[in-house]
Amino acid sequence: MENKNMNQEIKCSGELALLVETLKNSAADAWQITETETRGWEFYFIRHALDQNRVRSTCEREIQVLRKLEEAGELFLGSATAVVPPGLSRAELEKTVGDLCYQATLVKNPYYELVSPAAGNGEVYGEAPDVPAIARDFLEAMRQVPETATEDINSYELFIDDVTRRVLNSRGVDVTTRYPSSAAEVIVNARDGAHEIELYRMIKSGTCDREALQARITEALGFARDKLVVENTPHLKKSAVVFSTEAAVSLYRFFLEQSSGGFRYQKLCDWEIGKPIAENVTGDRVTLRALAALPGSAANYAWDEEGSPIRERVLIQDHVLRERWGSRQFASYLGPDEMGTEASSIVHNFQVTGGTSSEEELRQGDHLEGLEFSAFYCDPMTGDFLGEIRLGYARSGGETKIVSGGSVSGNMKECLRSMRMSRETCQYNTAVIPKVTRLENVNVTGVEAACVSGVE
Repeated sequence: MENKNMNQEIKCSGELALLVETLKNSAADAWQITETETRGWEFYFIRHALDQNRVRSTCEREIQVLRKLEEAGELFLGSATAVVPPGLSRAELEKTVGDLCYQATLVKNPYYELVSPAAGNGEVYGEAPDVPAIARDFLEAMRQVPETATEDINSYELFIDDVTRRVLNSRGVDVTTRYPSSAAEVIVNARDGAHEIELYRMIKSGTCDREALQARITEALGFARDKLVVENTPHLKKSAVVFSTEAAVSLYRFFLEQSSGGFRYQKLCDWEIGKPIAENVTGDRVTLRALAALPGSAANYAWDEEGSPIRERVLIQDHVLRERWGSRQFASYLGPDEMGTEASSIVHNFQVTGGTSSEEELRQGDHLEGLEFSAFYCDPMTGDFLGEIRLGYARSGGETKIVSGGSVSGNMKECLRSMRMSRETCQYNTAVIPKVTRLENVNVTGVEAACVSGVE
């Protein structure tokens, strides 16, 4: 661990300078500060009429304190983390840091070093986003969504943030990233006279992709219309299930998380570098790339949360694990054979290459296409996934029924051998994935079966 009295000079002023000084003079053997300043613009619309708007400004400082511990000749490292509110006096800061230094002695992790400065240290990556231009793009996209007398936009809220994140640590790291982060929160309605359906969308991005936003809202209007005429989902037991909405992102995050160093060290993954992640594959093979930047993403950082430069790499190629990603802590524990320490970084943006089939081909034959779920989740540790169906298309014998109710469930470790992916891809904020994904032999519990078991 570096000597805290030999730290490289870090230039800052005001409350941040006082916090750095307090940490340097504390019992901490190492420390890290993450300062996030956000200037945000919010717009609230009823239909397309502006109801209200506001500007907000926040500054959050998170500090991590580390203590070196020795036991029976073995070196350990304890840590404690807290968010420091603005406006604290010197005495209050000293007490907060002192409490963290004590708390850190209660934690005993294997020893590791914090990130050291790299090329670009001390520089600011990114420029101030053009908030008015981003806002105009959102407004124009929303106004161009095709509405009818029976399907329209009820209301929407726009959140556009100019974010500056600065990471400093006791080894001299001082890196700053400035980036935009946006969200459109939209409610759409469909009605047929006697009934009305309401659907909610939260669409996150960096800047605004007009075409993608219009497509997502137009799709939601169509789904709301279809929900007016749903039937009960049949009990299919085992069936092919097609995913063509944002729910599929969690299926692909399973591959991302399983390739992390943290999962490997904690024995949550048995995938080995240079070996296939599955044998006897009959479907498409996954290629997953970690990206430093992705157009339109809200996570285009030059440095990760620890101050490591983010680099692009292929993590999985044709179902073979090529590299792991993750924090400096787990990179240190695994060593260079499993994970290069200096090359380690945390992944936010990723891309999965499309498969060998068209969207139409993946929708052939009997299957259930899951479109809306009350909740859909794929456990990144076990691969188990589950979703309650709120809207789907059940296709059987050439006929299609619009259905709701019941659930789909399965396990990605079993499905990844036969999964098929469309050649076409689409983007959901930080992830580019195949537009359509087909999994075989998925459990589909229909409404009839749920009622028999006493579940409504």
